[in-house]
Amino acid sequence: MFKHVGLKTHMPNLKSISHSRKRYYLSPEGTIFPSMTTVLGDLKKDVIMKWRQRVGEEEANRISTQAARRGTSVHHMCEDYINNLPYLNRRMPNEIEMFNSIKPILDERIDNIRCQELALWSEHLGVAGRVDCIAEFDGKLSIIDFKTSSKPKREEWIDNYFMQMAGYAIMFEERTGIPVSQVVNVIALENGGQPQVFVQKRDTWVKPLIEAITSYKEKYNHDQITESIRHKFDDVVPGYIAV
Repeated sequence: MFKHVGLKTHMPNLKSISHSRKRYYLSPEGTIFPSMTTVLGDLKKDVIMKWRQRVGEEEANRISTQAARRGTSVHHMCEDYINNLPYLNRRMPNEIEMFNSIKPILDERIDNIRCQELALWSEHLGVAGRVDCIAEFDGKLSIIDFKTSSKPKREEWIDNYFMQMAGYAIMFEERTGIPVSQVVNVIALENGGQPQVFVQKRDTWVKPLIEAITSYKEKYNHDQITESIRHKFDDVVPGYIAV
């Protein structure tokens, strides 16, 4: 059983929409922010396009759909398990195998859960998002992110993961006053692969994160887009993603 210590600060949910395959959030103050995943996903856009051209659109769509389904399922199992809830309902055998590979990591290294799937935003960074988990990892308060992969990752391939978690750490401190200096990525691998754990310092990734956000907003003329989509938030229930 995981111990949940919660938060003293009330954290409202956020309205969110999808526009031109990009996600946006509306803060309680009325500011529209691009999502962290949208901003950082743009960094890998050229790499993904080259991969799609190499394998073909049909095969790329098949692999992407399968990976998204697998990742969502394992993520939900992690969330339910950490919430001390049943977690194996209606899961595919390969998904259960992947979760079971990282279960010892959750059991032995994660505790004192602050929150899961918490909507966060930052006026300082100008982005918003939803963090997987904030808890103690090896006794140190951390931003924890769960991923799946068909093959092992090299650390230099996943700089966007570290930037994303660093952003959540800044958002969390901005909202609660609680500093989080460590970010942790746990990756479950297919076909019985040994799971990977990457631990980094938050401050290592703040500068490249800010550069990525600035570049994204200049590239897509963020101010103009936000004003053109503001009306789309009018009838959206907080926490609901309109498509």
